[in-house]
Amino acid sequence: MTKPKAHLIGGTIISNDSEAFSLFEKSRFGEKVSGKIHYMLSEALYLIEKNKISLIQGKKELSFEQAIAKLKTKDKKVQTKYAVYKDLRDKGFVPKTALKFGADFRVYDKGDKPGDEHARWIVFADNERNKLTWQDFSAKNRVAHSTKKKLLLAIVDEEFDVTY
Repeated sequence: MTKPKAHLIGGTIISNDSEAFSLFEKSRFGEKVSGKIHYMLSEALYLIEKNKISLIQGKKELSFEQAIAKLKTKDKKVQTKYAVYKDLRDKGFVPKTALKFGADFRVYDKGDKPGDEHARWIVFADNERNKLTWQDFSAKNRVAHSTKKKLLLAIVDEEFDVTY
């Protein structure tokens, strides 16, 4: 299998390579939208680091470091979210976007396929330097309760290690 090319267009990362569809079917990387595979920013970083996709902007392929620099302009929390995404994926879980819930990720159990099963957790990723008020915690807990998912707070330290 050749490495699929994904294109950074504005703040969106998409691919229409057949290999991207194969990767989606096999490992649930990306989301099928209008005949293309759309990737979350943190997901694309993971795939670049694992050498599973090439990220193209214009006619130039971006390295992992260049991709982080570009994506930070789209989402200032991208490195924090990436640390959490990577940790969960490396442990065998499947994180997907939870933007419509106001969270960072919804997480599927090992072996579950998004679309066939329901996510078990809803994840909020944050840096250890940030403070969480009781009101913030209560709001996050309400989101988890209303979506029938368990709340998971992912705290990322200065070395990008994650504590849940």
